[in-house]
Amino acid sequence: MSAAVALRRLSQHARLFSATVNAMSSQYSTRLIGAPNTLEHRVFLERDGNPISSWHDIPLFADQNNGILNMVVEIPRWTNAKMEISKEESFNPIKQDVKKNRLRYVRNCFPHHGYIWNYGAFPQTWEDPTQTHAETKANGDNDPLDVCEIGEQVGYVGQIKQVKVLGIMALLDEGETDWKVLVVDVQDPLASKLNDIEDVERHLPGLVRATNEWFRIYKIPDGKPENQFAFSGEAKNKKYATEIIHECHEAWRRLVSGESPAKTPSYDLSIRNVTVTGSPGYVSKNDPAYAAIPPDSRKPPAPIEPAISKWFYISSAQV
Repeated sequence: MSAAVALRRLSQHARLFSATVNAMSSQYSTRLIGAPNTLEHRVFLERDGNPISSWHDIPLFADQNNGILNMVVEIPRWTNAKMEISKEESFNPIKQDVKKNRLRYVRNCFPHHGYIWNYGAFPQTWEDPTQTHAETKANGDNDPLDVCEIGEQVGYVGQIKQVKVLGIMALLDEGETDWKVLVVDVQDPLASKLNDIEDVERHLPGLVRATNEWFRIYKIPDGKPENQFAFSGEAKNKKYATEIIHECHEAWRRLVSGESPAKTPSYDLSIRNVTVTGSPGYVSKNDPAYAAIPPDSRKPPAPIEPAISKWFYISSAQV
């Protein structure tokens, strides 16, 4: 085969791949309820115009043969509102976290502003709080698996990105294992050069170190101690990350199928879905719970307190 023919076939494959990824992304949209920066605000995910669970109804694997996964963007880069998939509400809309009836915002720890990646979660994963990880010696944190997408494009709340896995860190948050998976959007200009964790340092020098620092200090302005990591803060490679993802996918399968001990009311998790037939949480689109999902009622964002933009300077004495 001549070099010209090989190059033409490679180009055709790239175009086909890009079209496939665009088609996967275009089937998803968002249904916005109320105004951002309010207690009432919700972002429901839709597939082809129909509401779905952002946790249970989006496949984890977009293209398993090529290692491409779907991630749900909860928090776009440079923003402060602590948005997250609601595990407890029916069909798991994305909402802003609340503490003592006040909306939560992450503080700006100099030189960072807000979140420094598109932050989100892998659907159809769960960090089982009844299971102790053999190496971290801590149980799961009862959440979907957290994801940091490091590509150059700023996402939006509820965006479904197709990503490939690069590595993983293990944050120890209040005695629980809180994995952070590093990924890159498959359509990012650098995606072809980023295939494992060492490639991140090669092409994006300082980002892994900044990620560790961000998670280590971001709670200090709120009067909390610095966070700790397993593995001395080391980022594990793609192979290790992939094993954790598969473990958390299996834990989700046990949860949604009713096999997990966490089906007990003490965990108060909603497993309502419209695609996982055989699940105790499966409902048809004629079900009253499905019909009760509110229509789109999006409003302009409410104002944010000016203090949210303040920069905090963390001295070495504080850490």
